[in-house]
Amino acid sequence: MAQSRYQRTQILLALGVVVALMQCVAAVEFTFDLADNAEDCFYEEIKKNSSAYFEFQVSAGGQLDVDVTLKDPQGKVIYSLDRATFDSHQFTAEISGVYTACFGNQFSAFSHKIVYVDFQVGEEPALPGVDEHATVLTQMETSSQAIHKGLNEILDAQTHHRLREAQGRKRAEDLNQRVMVWSSLETAAVVLIGLVQILVLRNFFTDRKPSQAHYGRL
Repeated sequence: MAQSRYQRTQILLALGVVVALMQCVAAVEFTFDLADNAEDCFYEEIKKNSSAYFEFQVSAGGQLDVDVTLKDPQGKVIYSLDRATFDSHQFTAEISGVYTACFGNQFSAFSHKIVYVDFQVGEEPALPGVDEHATVLTQMETSSQAIHKGLNEILDAQTHHRLREAQGRKRAEDLNQRVMVWSSLETAAVVLIGLVQILVLRNFFTDRKPSQAHYGRL
């Protein structure tokens, strides 16, 4: 019993260490609405020789494309794409300062875009007592690494499914709007045809006035 309690305690401690390490990496992950004929920029401070990972994906709107530009603190373009749907870029900062990521939708005059952005800065720190030595890992250290890897995979899967859900919801809303418009047009057409038929039938069964009948016989 005491040994099982000790093992559970060690597992909980390992989970706490893994979660704390996952929070050490500076990461910005968000989704924003890019208006038509507009450009939005976001800023991230990065120290020299720090690694960074930049990823984006257009989840809804128009042809699912935006212009993307990534600049260093001196205004030098280090990454650029025109009318792209999704991509990722990993780089090492050559100078310290604020890096700028801009998303442009100037080429679209009517449709706005929903854009997902993931900006991670810094290397993931090693697990304490696990990656610091080259000896054979213990069972607890191996479990910590497996849990850490599993949590990262869960986060990636959740992000993927959130993006897919957003795309599906947007398509469903657009389809619902089109069905509503088409149904309204069909309803209006049916009502108009019904009114015309009523007027035509009413004209067939309407009695003519005597003057009209007299002139008709002449």
